[in-house]
Amino acid sequence: MARRPVPPGTPEPTGAGHIVDLVRRSIPPLHPAGAPFVAAPLALAGLGRRHRVVRTASLLTAGAMAGFFRHPPRVPPNRAGVVVAPADGEVALVDHAVPPAELNLGTAPLPRVSIFLSVLDVHVQRVPVSGTVEAVVHKAGQFLSADLADASEVNERTSMHLRTPSGHDLAVVQIAGLLARRIVNTTSVGDSLTIGDTYGLIRFGSRVDTYFPEGSRTAVIVGQRAIGAETVLAELP
Repeated sequence: MARRPVPPGTPEPTGAGHIVDLVRRSIPPLHPAGAPFVAAPLALAGLGRRHRVVRTASLLTAGAMAGFFRHPPRVPPNRAGVVVAPADGEVALVDHAVPPAELNLGTAPLPRVSIFLSVLDVHVQRVPVSGTVEAVVHKAGQFLSADLADASEVNERTSMHLRTPSGHDLAVVQIAGLLARRIVNTTSVGDSLTIGDTYGLIRFGSRVDTYFPEGSRTAVIVGQRAIGAETVLAELP
């Protein structure tokens, strides 16, 4: 069996500890927000353990919830001036659009990349650049399918304004979808965030838009798969 390369002099793992390490590396941890959604069907499976249908359905539901709320580790690039994907999913739009009015970033269209998350994608959101939170605004709205162009304007959303140490302003917008009824953003104004860190979550099926300062060079195309915290969406001017 092939093994992961390790630095010279690293003690070779053996026995049960090695097996546990392999399992830990292969199975992503669970985001804390998913714990109740996994615990409830597991409890039901325990209560209905003598009823095969109940037990099987509950275990399958628990497994599905664990998969949806998975929180895999990610390693962002160390190049200066890049903006990474805030979410896993398919690049649905690469265009120019006016950022959400509630962030007061002006009325001029800015470069934008929109990522659509299906129910099978990792649903945690990652910080696209290191910087300071200047604003976080939640706006109630509709729950249209997140892959529609109008969803960015009419759907429920939480918008965040980030300012990098070099003074660049970016907006990241979590947009609820047809099935999504809950947007989580754990940041507050004044927080200093690091690129790649987890800052939020949407359930179940959604979209995340990123607005870049004018002059930024986008690095993705429509239809491309994005990996949160690792795929470079754009380079800042």
